[in-house]
Amino acid sequence: MFNIKRKNKNEETIYSPAIGKVIPISEVNDAMFADKLLGDGVGIILEDDLLCSPCDGIISMIAVTKHAIGITSTIGAEIIIHVGLDTVNLNGKGFEVLVKENQKVKVGDPILKVDRVFMESKNIDLTTPMIVTNCLSFNVSIVQDKKKITYKDELLTILK
Repeated sequence: MFNIKRKNKNEETIYSPAIGKVIPISEVNDAMFADKLLGDGVGIILEDDLLCSPCDGIISMIAVTKHAIGITSTIGAEIIIHVGLDTVNLNGKGFEVLVKENQKVKVGDPILKVDRVFMESKNIDLTTPMIVTNCLSFNVSIVQDKKKITYKDELLTILK
């Protein structure tokens, strides 16, 4: 489904996990993300209910409240996909996790479904930060910025 480009073993392409619009992380309406206190990456304004793995790797964390999933990529980048803002307060309602911790995933594997109707009924902002939390160990380059994206689109390049 995806043509994974790898120039060398220390470089990795991170793809969009969703359909939506990508925005700079600095425009996410949450200071923890916008100020890059948790890492560097992008924000995605979701337009669909499915999130897929943005890279090959292992599911390293699933929040008890199901609103965030961590993936450790094949070169060791720790990627967090945090669905929406203030979604931790939903205590898992509106989310269906499709993977398990320590599960191997490939680019494009479904990992999470979001009940968008439920989220809209609760006035939830579905801006979804995707960040590299250990970005000090990597050079993170933003490939896409301020445009519509889908699952096959490259978002980040990570260089070890």
